[in-house]
Amino acid sequence: MKSVLVVEDEPRVADFLLRGLRGEGYRVSLARDGQQALDATETERFDVILLDVMLPGGPDGREVCQRLRARRDATPVLMLTALDAVEDRVEGLRLGADDYMAKPFSFDELLARIAALLRRAGGASGVVSRLELGDLAFDRDSLVVTRRGRRVELTAKELALLELLLSAPGRVFTRERILSNVWGLSEDPLTNVVDVYIGRLRRKLDLEGPDGPAITTLRGRGYRIELLASPA
Repeated sequence: MKSVLVVEDEPRVADFLLRGLRGEGYRVSLARDGQQALDATETERFDVILLDVMLPGGPDGREVCQRLRARRDATPVLMLTALDAVEDRVEGLRLGADDYMAKPFSFDELLARIAALLRRAGGASGVVSRLELGDLAFDRDSLVVTRRGRRVELTAKELALLELLLSAPGRVFTRERILSNVWGLSEDPLTNVVDVYIGRLRRKLDLEGPDGPAITTLRGRGYRIELLASPA
């Protein structure tokens, strides 16, 4: 399991990143200021660091990055900031950052940037290009979904929801985790948007059993995709 250090002092942003990344299978630690980040990297090795530029108190993100490079710590650093001027990006990269994203950002893009950093660092990103469960297949590169060998057209949100479920067959995904990963929300603005999209996937992909891939509802807990067997 790949590990990510999130260095972020804004509670809402930090919580969003922690829940989202953990939902994607990363092991995530949090540092709320620059000194905590430097201390954490001295005692633990991380695969990627998400580093906010504007940090309270001691060293800010730029100084943290500079100190990491000065002690020959080559951990990939993705800087996050509300500052989007060209000179700010150039300075961050000059100080040793590997990539730079301006807030607000798309969570899907963040995941793609993290995967790219892991590949460049020579480590496996843990992201496979093809997800399969029984006769259901999802090609992440081409965004093509097939069931029983037949292509099924899905909307962007339906694709994102299916990808999340197929990333860990058998795992229960709560409504909150689905909202965070697929819609980037912490609460449901339409009260039943997750249920609606689960229903769409079931109908379009014929995922209602009694055998083969199925999306199961666990009342009060969430949803999971699993492979059901025909009753004997």
